[in-house]
Amino acid sequence: MTHTDTAGVSGIYDRRESAARSYCRNFPTEFVKAKNATMTDASGRDYIDFLAGCSSLNYGHNDADMQKALVDYITADGVTHGLDMHTNAKTAFLEAFETHILKPRGMDHKIMMTGPTGTNAVEAAMKLARKVTGRHNIIAFTNGFHGMTLGALGATGNAGKRGGAGMPIPGVTHLPYEGAFGADVDTLAQIEMMLDNPSSGIDAPAAFMLEPVQGEGGLNAASAEWIKGIAALAKRHGALLILDDIQSGIGRTGTFFSFEEMGVVPDLIPLAKSLSGMGLPFAALLIRPEYDVWKPAEHNGTFRGNNHAFITARVAIEKFWADDTLQNAVKEKAKVLNQRLVEIASAVPGATLKGRGMMQGVDVGSGETASAICATCFEHGLIIETSGAHDEVVKILAPLTIPMEQLKAGLDILETATRAHAPKHKIAAE
Repeated sequence: MTHTDTAGVSGIYDRRESAARSYCRNFPTEFVKAKNATMTDASGRDYIDFLAGCSSLNYGHNDADMQKALVDYITADGVTHGLDMHTNAKTAFLEAFETHILKPRGMDHKIMMTGPTGTNAVEAAMKLARKVTGRHNIIAFTNGFHGMTLGALGATGNAGKRGGAGMPIPGVTHLPYEGAFGADVDTLAQIEMMLDNPSSGIDAPAAFMLEPVQGEGGLNAASAEWIKGIAALAKRHGALLILDDIQSGIGRTGTFFSFEEMGVVPDLIPLAKSLSGMGLPFAALLIRPEYDVWKPAEHNGTFRGNNHAFITARVAIEKFWADDTLQNAVKEKAKVLNQRLVEIASAVPGATLKGRGMMQGVDVGSGETASAICATCFEHGLIIETSGAHDEVVKILAPLTIPMEQLKAGLDILETATRAHAPKHKIAAE
């Protein structure tokens, strides 16, 4: 994510909001309205949203059916906050999730309501893996991002974010993700060798934790073969497999879970972001039953389960996952996205495509170029951000429900901006 300093649209932000604010620095306007893939600012200008709450709005802004269900629930005095007590909102969500998500995929996972952010679900996964195995070491991977609280931050690779901790963060070994040293280097073989070597210095792992597609790390997408290899290593070494699907899940890669077609069944699956369907705070951890060994309240929290989010999440599941309509639409849009990104990447010497599904982007080789492209896009009505170790990847996270014509219009803006910031000799040659 880029961090360009820009003046706030109002002095109140400079006077009162913490310097920790980030996205608003790149989009210096005040937004007042949003619908599906369109955001509108105070001047009435519309923007195409290719950020979608960093994949928290996979179904777009303010879906009408979720909106109505939530308003009806609130006006009927539905329970807003109930700790982890049983409510009709939770019952309906659990039944929908079981019926339309777990059972069709042959999954028997328990659903643990954690605090409402992704990092809390990751913390729970790390704690539970350590509790189950009696080991402390979590193996995470280069360029991984798992959250900003201390445990999850320990598994996050980004030096800038880790620096915010102000202290060493123990308990995690970072190993190379697939492709970390280039396509010709087999990192799976390297990891296997290190784990099999009793003198490698790596403590026996409690878990392997990775993102099937690294969102903040630059849209690095692991292959099914590599993930299956990691799963096999985890099993052989008595460790749990944690697949963090917080950003890459909930349809972002085409299926509800990003690993569905890979032949693996994770032991623990942190979910958040688009889980609520409407951008409301909501996170959960899916746990294979044999590992659900928590004592009551052992991972506690005042906001375990958001009743308003249960309402919208249930509607999202029933509306978008009862059949294959959304999945088929995502595959069609992902194909168009890929084709256009091939053309866009051709404008920048050495540029490469990253990611899969509706989680794709272009590595343009430098953070400076990528930031300039995104800034120009914003000037022309497109909200888009960067990712990667050096912010070198222009990342597209448009809502899965974006109309095809609006997707193409946004890509037109991106192509124009990319060509404007591409090396002049390349443009002249074309």
